[in-house]
Parts: sequence; structure tokens; C-alpha cells
Amino acid sequence: MRRGGPARAKGRKLPVENYYGWLVDGKLDELRILLDRAAEEHFQHGACVQSFIDQSVCFIENHQAWAGLVVGLLAFGESLVLVGILLPGTTVLIIVGGLVGAGIVQPLPVLLAAMFGAALGDTISYFLGKWLGRGVVHKWPLNRYRRETARARLFFHRYGVAAVFVGRFFGPVRATVPLVAGMMGMNRRRFQVANILSAIIWAPVVLSPGWLVAKGADNLPELDATSLFGLAVIAAMVVAIIVAVLVVRLRGRHDARI
Repeated sequence: MRRGGPARAKGRKLPVENYYGWLVDGKLDELRILLDRAAEEHFQHGACVQSFIDQSVCFIENHQAWAGLVVGLLAFGESLVLVGILLPGTTVLIIVGGLVGAGIVQPLPVLLAAMFGAALGDTISYFLGKWLGRGVVHKWPLNRYRRETARARLFFHRYGVAAVFVGRFFGPVRATVPLVAGMMGMNRRRFQVANILSAIIWAPVVLSPGWLVAKGADNLPELDATSLFGLAVIAAMVVAIIVAVLVVRLRGRHDARI
């Protein structure tokens, strides 16, 4: 008999049930250890993300004078290549919208900072792509995110300048489309027009869910005409973005079938 495995006669095949029985008995503990390690790493990552969100919101709530700067940095990181893939900036900004709706944070500094940070992050990503060229996707650290980069390249090839505008609202390609636009030699002026316009629209859209929750549906009739007009504009923006994303997805499916 061989050690570490079931008995096996020379020149005779091992019965399937015996082989799989030994495989399960011998490897089950190892598989369980691997699964436990993966679950622990996933839990630790989720705990770190939640801790970052909680600490960011707590800092903004307790240091309201710094709210604009923190929001600007979050929007900047959310739009910056690589950082935007890992940073849960959108979640924090939605909660900040709730702080604005509750009257804890002033709306104008937060809104302007979110616009500026988002536009600046995309601009830096664009110039990085223009400066480093197409070979950067094969080098560390981007070579660890080939799927995200490939998805952004396909998105940009298919939609061109529209990809820069819509990409900011499209999670899987948000942080990589500007880099790809620079790599592909997109005209600087066209890029900046799409970049700035999308940042101006993105900021109120991402802050509005938290603001609406904080205000509450019961308080909406008490809002003045200016606030209601602002809500109508935000609602129109959201609808336009949803329609644009749906058109992009439908067009992508149509092209894939062809």
C-alpha cells in the first residue's frame, strides 16, 4: 500500500468512488482553511472600507469648516486612476449630502469642491495617460487591473468623447476612462469640455440622494421656489444620465450581436 493514498493493485484502475473518497478526505481540511482565509481577508477589507467611511463622515461632521476640502479630496481621489478603483468616495459623498440636507454642512463649499476635485482628478489621469503612453497598461501597478483597463478601452473606442462624459457615472470605468483618453491621444479641448460638464452635473447628482433623505418627503411641500427648481434640475439630470447609460448599454449589446 502507498502512503498518503488508497490501496491500488498493480495494473488495475482505482475505482472512481474510492479515488474521490480519498480526495475529499485528504483535501477537505485544506480547502476549508483556504476558504476561511479568503473569508477573513474579505471581511477585513470590508471592515477597513466601513471604517474609512465612518471616520470620514465623523471628521466632516465635527470639523465643518474643513468639509469642502475633505469633499474635494474625496472627489479627486474618486476620479483619479487606480485610487478611484479602491476609494469608496461616492458612498461618503452621498452621506455628506445628508449632512447638507440636515443643515450641518453648508451646501455651496461642498458642491464647488466636489466639482473641482472631480474635474481635477480626471485631468491628471488624462495627462498621465498622454505622458506615459499605451505601454503603461502592461506595467505595475496597472498590470494588476487589466480587466478594468481593457473595459475602459473598449468603452472609449465605442463612444469616444461621450465615454468621458458618461464614464463618470458608470462605476466600472469611472477611474480609467480619462487615462485611456490620454493614451489614445484624444484632443485636449474636447476632453476638458466633456470632463468639466460631467463634473458640474455629477456633483449635485451624487449629493442629492443623501440630501433628499435628510429633508424627508414630508418637508418637500415646505421648500421655497428656488429649492424646488434645484430639485427639478437635479431630477432632470438624473433622468438624462439614466437614459444615457441605458442607451450606452443597449448600443453595446447591439454591437456585440453584430
